[in-house]
Amino acid sequence: MPDGQIVISGLTKQYKQVRAVDDLSFTVESGRVTGFLGPNGAGKTTTLRMLLNLVTPTAGTATIGGHRYADLTDPIRTVGAILEASAAHSGRTGRNHLRVICEVNGFPASRADEVLDLVGLTPAAKRKFKGYSLGMRQRLGIAAALLGDPGVLILDEPANGLDPEGIRWMRELLRGLAGQGRTILVSSHLLSEMEQLADDVVIIAAGRLIRQGPLDEVIGAMSTDAQVRVRTPEPEKLTAALAEIGATVTPRGDGGLLVTGAEAAAIGDAAHAAGVPLHELATQRPDLEDVFLELTQGKAAIR
Repeated sequence: MPDGQIVISGLTKQYKQVRAVDDLSFTVESGRVTGFLGPNGAGKTTTLRMLLNLVTPTAGTATIGGHRYADLTDPIRTVGAILEASAAHSGRTGRNHLRVICEVNGFPASRADEVLDLVGLTPAAKRKFKGYSLGMRQRLGIAAALLGDPGVLILDEPANGLDPEGIRWMRELLRGLAGQGRTILVSSHLLSEMEQLADDVVIIAAGRLIRQGPLDEVIGAMSTDAQVRVRTPEPEKLTAALAEIGATVTPRGDGGLLVTGAEAAAIGDAAHAAGVPLHELATQRPDLEDVFLELTQGKAAIR
């Protein structure tokens, strides 16, 4: 697919008294991993379901490469999607589950083994699905999504059930696929993981767009000033010295100090001039969790 850009434009979904998605617009670019973030009930899964034509929008459009999913001529070769842990017949093996999909879609049976190897499930290929853990089911779902070698991947909470090693594996896999020019849209509650994985983020709350952009820019636009963590055996003396350079000092519960209004270098110089020893001096800048909580605080779901 020459253009895998996802475009959400004015998307709205009204369920009787609940507006799950409210005039939502954003874009997802090819060759990048985009994190789709929001509190519980924000409308993320409903948005993804409308994008995949599993739910009919009340208003607006959702397109992939300029087309609705329902209008794609060969969707399995264009889009791979997981909206929940993989479902399969409990008595089938992982390999046979994938071979059935291959048969239906005209893929060679060998493709099942290729994707099993890609997701690290070759050792469990002959194990029946009922014996798969949640993490293994997630891997099998990703394998199924990759069968058609699609240019677009849409994944809803794909890290559920994965252990730390599995989460690292998934991160490396998705970043590698994005590096090939594919479009990767990932919904997740794991903000620390999204900070390591995503190039861009889309943050929604109560069905509305709150912020979109490159991850670094979204974090950099945080209104909170950088703070400096300081620990010293002479906190009163340091507080007085920092007051002279216009810094504000707030005691921390762990016995340290939190300083605003001065960079770490200036704090170190003031402490040296006052003869105050420092046991800790570290700049503390906002991370994705700080940004997410500030942007979504108090934004309850629409009723």
